[in-house]
Amino acid sequence: MPFPRTAIAALTCTALLACAGCGGVGAALAPEAAGLTTMGFGLPDEHATARVAAYRAAHPETPVRIVEGAFDAQQFLSSVAAGRPPDLVYADRTTLGGFIARGALQPLDDCVRRHRVDLGQFRAAALGQLTYQGRLYGLPEFNLVRVLLVGEDTVRAAGVAPERVSTTDWAALAELTDRLSEVDGNRLRRIGFDPKVPEFLPLWAKANGADLVSQDGRTPRLDDPKVVEAVAFTADLVRRQGGWPVFKALRDSFDTHGAGNEFATGQEAARPMENWYINTLANNSPKAAVAVRPFTDRQGNPISYASGSAWGIPVGVRDPAKACEFAVTMTAADTWFAAAKARKEALARKGRPYSGTYTANRVADERIFAELYSAASVPLIDAGVRVVLGLQDKAFALPVVPAGLEFTQAYEGAAHRVLTGAQDPVSAMRQAQREAELAIERARR
Repeated sequence: MPFPRTAIAALTCTALLACAGCGGVGAALAPEAAGLTTMGFGLPDEHATARVAAYRAAHPETPVRIVEGAFDAQQFLSSVAAGRPPDLVYADRTTLGGFIARGALQPLDDCVRRHRVDLGQFRAAALGQLTYQGRLYGLPEFNLVRVLLVGEDTVRAAGVAPERVSTTDWAALAELTDRLSEVDGNRLRRIGFDPKVPEFLPLWAKANGADLVSQDGRTPRLDDPKVVEAVAFTADLVRRQGGWPVFKALRDSFDTHGAGNEFATGQEAARPMENWYINTLANNSPKAAVAVRPFTDRQGNPISYASGSAWGIPVGVRDPAKACEFAVTMTAADTWFAAAKARKEALARKGRPYSGTYTANRVADERIFAELYSAASVPLIDAGVRVVLGLQDKAFALPVVPAGLEFTQAYEGAAHRVLTGAQDPVSAMRQAQREAELAIERARR
């Protein structure tokens, strides 16, 4: 359905009041006269620069202006309201899902047909996050999955065999958390197991046999008893380790992106994490003994939660055909391979190992890992590659939810209230259910 101008106006009112005028926001994102303007994309490394260069080389007649910086939902809505949206937006697929359902992005079915894009090359979970009512509204980019990281030396020092750390048996995991954590009075010295909630709640719910929302994205299931049980269990893991303020204080002190990270220093024994962190650990603390394992459901089956970025084309752009051409090029298997090759060469010049490139394009990944990736001198990388590749097509993803951002805020806010003791799990998730239902109902009007 078309995105109502009245709805945009209501959503952007606060932001526009702070501006000198509506044209100020729109002008900041105004497309080039005969080119393309992106929003939410940056050029941090060769994965980005090499692909943009490939498009520019193939289409020298079309200037491309990369407006660097994170995707700003309010600024995007304001630009649409002003009738001057960027030609392409780049954002998390869950974020884009909310705009898809509200009609702020154009369907890409004609685009992919015109360019003969084989959608079968993309991972099903990633495409599902961009498909609404049978139509495709975006092309997926990187693909992140969640894995289980175990600090082997830290676990052994606590008298536990590393292979015993598992998410299959929740009662056993609670007992292990008690053994692995180190609480000294009101101070937590070591986190035994970090469940990574509220943000990983979809993964814990799935492990317990529940989905947070129906597959069509219209019916939230946040008060499902299995979801409530997942919230209660993960909150209890934190309670066993001193409670949320104490737990968070230690976690916030970690040098997560440095050589003195929590696994290198033994400040944390285990946690689920996005696969990008494997590379961070390998580069900053290559000698740290960290095992990479699949996260498992309560039956012992490997599962994972997928997320990632995507390209979308807003309604109202002047030349959707050119925007489509750019999105197709950026997500094509050959473009990804060239970018991965450039990335590997750049890392080699710095004396650093290449740990692979994980995308939502299965064809690209198969070629990258067959032709570019080779066993590294860091065991963590090799172990990580095997696990991540094995999880890519096992991972699930949340579908398009009409009020994607509000839906996420509802369940994360509820889990946080449980963590802090402000509400019990049943009351918190009932409130979240009401909030999500109301947000989805408003978004669908």
